[in-house]
Amino acid sequence: MTWLEDHWLDILGWGGSALLVYSLLQSRVLRFRVLNLAACVLLVVFNALVEVWPMVGMNAVLCAINVWFIVRLLRDRHDDAAFEVLQVRHDDEYLRHILRLHGPDILVFQPDFRWESHADNHAYLVQRGDETVGVVLLHADGDTAHVLLDYVTPRYRDFSPGEFVWRKSGLLTSLGLRRVVTPPRMVGAYYGRLGFRREGESFVLELPSAA
Repeated sequence: MTWLEDHWLDILGWGGSALLVYSLLQSRVLRFRVLNLAACVLLVVFNALVEVWPMVGMNAVLCAINVWFIVRLLRDRHDDAAFEVLQVRHDDEYLRHILRLHGPDILVFQPDFRWESHADNHAYLVQRGDETVGVVLLHADGDTAHVLLDYVTPRYRDFSPGEFVWRKSGLLTSLGLRRVVTPPRMVGAYYGRLGFRREGESFVLELPSAA
């Protein structure tokens, strides 16, 4: 018999335990749940094979809990009722706090990002309950809104909360805006499914006329 055949059960147990620990290190809420579920499934199998039934029961319950949370997260990720868009002033102190708090992370994705308090700049916070999960900052140039920032906090990086700003087009058309243009070379899968079209290195969304 090979070494693997002799030790596969140990590998299964240690692998499940290692994956469980690794899942606890995740900051993204959906990724944490998926990895934790996978670890619990492995540990259910391992403990059943070694006949440690209390651990089988505990991990089976954790599997059910993780499945419940994953279903809920996937159901809510595009649900208008789960997220709320708040328009704030360009010089709002809470907005400044959020930008300072996440400043280093923002600069990882947009090293040249700078925010200025200016009447032509508009800010939106995306909330999940009392938690800020996204920030969208725009600069108005005539009837065109240029995206300065479309940021998602680490916990919700498996989601795209900025989409709720684009869905609620009345927020933008009420300001006289008719189109939205993203910065060049911005990742586009998220924008493509929301009706943006590719225009050069940017994505463009035509807004409906205000009622």
